[in-house]
Amino acid sequence: MIMEKSLLQRRIDVASGRKPADCVIKNGRIIDVFNGDTYTGDIAIVDGFFAGIGSYEGESEIDAAGKYVSPTFIDGHVHIESSMVRPSELAKILLLHGVTCIVADPHEIANVSGTKGIQYMIEQSNDLPFDFYFMMPSCVPATKFEHSGAVLNSEDLTPFYQNPRVLGLAEVMNFPAVSNTEEDMLQKLNDAIKHGKNIDGHAAGLTEQQLNVYMSAGIKTDHECTTAKEAKERLRKGMYLMIREGTVAKDLINLVPAINERNSRRCLFVTDDRHLDDIVSEGSIDHNVRLSIENGIPPLTAIQMATINAAECFGLKEHGAIAPGYRADFLLFDDLVSLQIHSVFKDGNLIVQNNQLINFPDNKECIMENDLKHSVNLHNITEKDLSIQIKNKLANIIEITPNSLITKRLIEPVYLNNGLFQFSERNDHIKLAVIERHHMTKQIGLGIVKGLGLQSGAIATTVAHDSHNLIIAGTNDQDMLIAAKEIKKMQGGLVVIQDGRTLASLPLPISGLMSTGTYNEVVDSLKRIDEALLTLGANRHFNPFLTLAFLALPVIPEIKLTDQGLFSVSSFMHISIDAVLPDNRMEIT
Repeated sequence: MIMEKSLLQRRIDVASGRKPADCVIKNGRIIDVFNGDTYTGDIAIVDGFFAGIGSYEGESEIDAAGKYVSPTFIDGHVHIESSMVRPSELAKILLLHGVTCIVADPHEIANVSGTKGIQYMIEQSNDLPFDFYFMMPSCVPATKFEHSGAVLNSEDLTPFYQNPRVLGLAEVMNFPAVSNTEEDMLQKLNDAIKHGKNIDGHAAGLTEQQLNVYMSAGIKTDHECTTAKEAKERLRKGMYLMIREGTVAKDLINLVPAINERNSRRCLFVTDDRHLDDIVSEGSIDHNVRLSIENGIPPLTAIQMATINAAECFGLKEHGAIAPGYRADFLLFDDLVSLQIHSVFKDGNLIVQNNQLINFPDNKECIMENDLKHSVNLHNITEKDLSIQIKNKLANIIEITPNSLITKRLIEPVYLNNGLFQFSERNDHIKLAVIERHHMTKQIGLGIVKGLGLQSGAIATTVAHDSHNLIIAGTNDQDMLIAAKEIKKMQGGLVVIQDGRTLASLPLPISGLMSTGTYNEVVDSLKRIDEALLTLGANRHFNPFLTLAFLALPVIPEIKLTDQGLFSVSSFMHISIDAVLPDNRMEIT
């Protein structure tokens, strides 16, 4: 940020005590994220920045009344689209939870709408009392084994680096492209390095030697750790450890044992993908902090991880601390366990009090939005399109791991009728279809999933990472076909179908990913969807829709489904649904 000389002089005058501050916070217990302790003093604020801590006079004064004064929280890696609301709506709910800054990867909307989608996210998040920073999507599409709505090469991304809110290159998911020094990936990495930008990693399942490749390529972070052993390996390599607690991927508790007083400053919190209803009910980064404290992380260490650590990871020199020269973004709360937020200040201005937003601007029109509202292009799908022919009764099956992005490859006998797969409630075998929805290629990938628990009906969504084709899971073809028609009618969204009827739905017309409604309206729709899922008998121990969305992501082990078919992540190739065991004497009983 370039500061005018007059503002610099004013800040120095206030810091020296020659002029009164705009505002002074008195009688607070200041959290010092540098030393990991607390102390007291008057906090002087001028022009939205902290000018000094000591003894100060101000034009106005706020009595903190013994409350803790903490920096606001930062989410180091998040996909705005997973909230299913516009950036401006997401900002509202995050502010209520003490988050004033996020580092977003818009690769969801980029996979559907390309650079128009990225530009929309940047423009829609302008001029808000919230700091949106962006990383440019590195892998659109995520792999060559699926069809996305757009393809972004290095020359498409480089112009965005001129924007000061663009911090670098987002999660590099295509490790083979890095390892094999494929030209476009090499250029993307080099462009980011040349512009002095950060590069985020996505090191799911990588070995120690493969981590060496990542680090040598300038990739310095990872949010895909699921065990303490993996966390230590990344910290040992010099990576920043992003500790994720999202809606599906809940890794925090497993990673806590790797964190100690010597390495904690290299750790930060992320949500990655978190549904709006979970943010409303549990929180965002504030939830990560509380959960860490519950699991043995000292409170001040957890607050460091949620503030200054994230800021330093991304070079956000004005964020993350209560100290002279930093942005006056801070919270007031009563204790270091519940972290019940009393007030939130952004740039020195009160923005949340008693869980109510204050002076947040009205929703603004973004003319680019209309260009993103017609993204679902489907051909006329028939029952024949959904038929799965199995030759020998054995099938490769996707088994869900609850609250994880990781799936398991099973080989099990399936029920057949005239050689065609049939739904089995007893075995929890459900038909899965991924249908290309961008260019009407008529490409359909078919598979079988275990673990969703549906006993009837079908569910469908255009939120299917990362190419966001239409994904449908169903117990019968008729309901699956109706689900596809309803999705096309809404131009994207979520739908629950039973016996030919729509039980609940949520239209997401912005690139098939985001609603045009308020966050309260979306939360209400999600509640109705949750109720409808219970009617279908869906598994209650995880979010079925968000789990479904990741079954199409072919960069997370072990087995996934793209519009081109069943995909083995370990061998990085498509495989047949038909399976053969060395001993295939298994019989269906």
